[in-house]
Amino acid sequence: MGNLVSKYLFLLSSIAIPVSATAQSSAEDALADIIAAQDAEASQEAVPEQAQNAVPLLTDEQRAFVTSELPIPIVTVTANGLSTAIENTGQAVTVIERDEIESVQGADVTRVLQRTPGLSFSRNGGVGGFTGVNIRGASADQLLVLVDGVRVADPAAPGGGFDFGNQLGGMAGKFDILRGSNSTIWGSEAIGGVVDISTRTETGMAGTLEYGARDTLSANLAAGVSDDRVYVGLVGSWFQTDGFSAAANGTEADGFEQFAIGGTGFLELTDSLELFTHLNWSEGKLDIDGFPPPAYALADTLETQETRRHWGDLGLAYYGNDLTLRAAYSLADTQRDNLDEAGTVGFASEGHSERIQLRGEYRLLGGLSIAFGGEHEWTDFQTNFDAPAETEISGAYAQLGWVLGKLAVHVGGRLDDHEQFGSATSFGGDFSYGIGNDWRVRASLGEGFKAPTLYQLLSAYGNTDLEPEQSTSVDLGIERGRRDKGLYFSLTGFRRDSENLIGFAFTPDRPFGVYQNTARARAQGIEAEAGFQIASGLRVSGVYALVDAEDRETGLDLARRPKHFGTLFADWQSGFGLHLGADLRISGPSFDNAANSVKLDGYEVLDLRAAFDIGTSLQLFGRIENVFDTDYRVVSGYNTPGRGAFAGIRARM
Repeated sequence: MGNLVSKYLFLLSSIAIPVSATAQSSAEDALADIIAAQDAEASQEAVPEQAQNAVPLLTDEQRAFVTSELPIPIVTVTANGLSTAIENTGQAVTVIERDEIESVQGADVTRVLQRTPGLSFSRNGGVGGFTGVNIRGASADQLLVLVDGVRVADPAAPGGGFDFGNQLGGMAGKFDILRGSNSTIWGSEAIGGVVDISTRTETGMAGTLEYGARDTLSANLAAGVSDDRVYVGLVGSWFQTDGFSAAANGTEADGFEQFAIGGTGFLELTDSLELFTHLNWSEGKLDIDGFPPPAYALADTLETQETRRHWGDLGLAYYGNDLTLRAAYSLADTQRDNLDEAGTVGFASEGHSERIQLRGEYRLLGGLSIAFGGEHEWTDFQTNFDAPAETEISGAYAQLGWVLGKLAVHVGGRLDDHEQFGSATSFGGDFSYGIGNDWRVRASLGEGFKAPTLYQLLSAYGNTDLEPEQSTSVDLGIERGRRDKGLYFSLTGFRRDSENLIGFAFTPDRPFGVYQNTARARAQGIEAEAGFQIASGLRVSGVYALVDAEDRETGLDLARRPKHFGTLFADWQSGFGLHLGADLRISGPSFDNAANSVKLDGYEVLDLRAAFDIGTSLQLFGRIENVFDTDYRVVSGYNTPGRGAFAGIRARM
């Protein structure tokens, strides 16, 4: 047990970025005390360091010592591909953990993600409908999305973007969100940013059951067992709703149901070598509205879409004194069938990817380290209108890092080679410097690229001469404290220029349409976030973004990108188990189309939440969404949910 805890704490405090000799000496003394105390508690259950609730296995006395003398940092993987403290990167990162996900309540992940500065979204109807996430004005398919480090976007989707409508909150243990281009570390798709979703892990058992408006029933259950060297966890989720008409002019309700299951496993082969695996599977059915004749306008239909996804990885991790290595094989597969009213498949697709990768970091003397990695990916797709097609891409990167006291600097480069379009290079760097006890300034410069999708290259509308989309982003920010406690403040200015953007055009030789590199775009603005401990138990926070995203060819606004948006949220906790909360989402107007001829009005939506603890293992909770029954649109012609009440129970053992 002592070995597991010591390795966990050592990894969090020093494995990703080396610290000064003085800090290391202090950390080692503290760890010695903790290890000695842990050895005296040998009968206590152990959890490998990767399990999210490993730290709570410390006794109250040890936890108080650790948090007061040796704070456990907020850890991100999106900045450099391996775990590092947010304070040691100059990139803009937001981490939302399981306790905050549960406090927000519900299965809809957009209600959690909207607490991220600079993040907006659009959705075709209710929960389960296609949901695209935009970061700093980038399109939804310019966001790299990972689950447990596995790329999960559908290669058969025209733009290759990830549909957050298929990702429900009951399966998520943490959202790690990087804002800004970072293809240096992550390769293709990381133009707007990177989102890494960690599958939920628990020891013991924890579950939630909820029922509410529109006959919505959701349930999730997570369980895990462990000993000194093994952790095995399972999580499952069920969601079903009658929904409402996706078409704004419709009356027929469009429902959604999904079942998902995931597993996580860790096995310590030796004190420094670990075997790990993640496995996930989901199946969903969504009622959709279509464009029936003769008007061919969005209206009530009885069409459905069935989506089946599975993904996972298997790998080895090595944790040495100066060297960390992580090697893995991963795969992801998405199958979609669109069925008409008679149940006949009108469109079917399957996108599949496999990847092998190695990431590592070598810690040199004097606070100097080098992060490095390489990967090779095979992707293929097929539809009932397109013959099977496949392609490959390889990439390698290196990044130097230097940490000295409160200063952290990184600079790196990457080379990718694609079977169709050839090579692409990406460079980036970041800087962070602490001022006083809690303030720091940070800056980053990053390049991004997005390889054309297989659909854009090789479908009936494809163009094998396409080049990758490219971007350069820069940001500068100042930050105080941590977003989860005390006084927190963050202000960031950013700018991103993109070119070679892929659009759809009609040409004399391709009258039915073809993909071409035709567009350029620019997004610039500011992001602000603040949190205040107003009184004992009462915390008020908020995020705001001003994003000016425009088409550099026409000067018009990019579609569905509001200039002003943000979220205010407050939480109060009593001394007798009562929790109260509120979330207010505010969005300015935007345009639904590239021509800026269809306007989407701004809106404000208020949600209220309450929960009550019964002992230490049971909680009753409930909320009212859209308290004032605001009628608004995020996509023209598509409905949004009205007022709804929900209640549930959460148990842990």
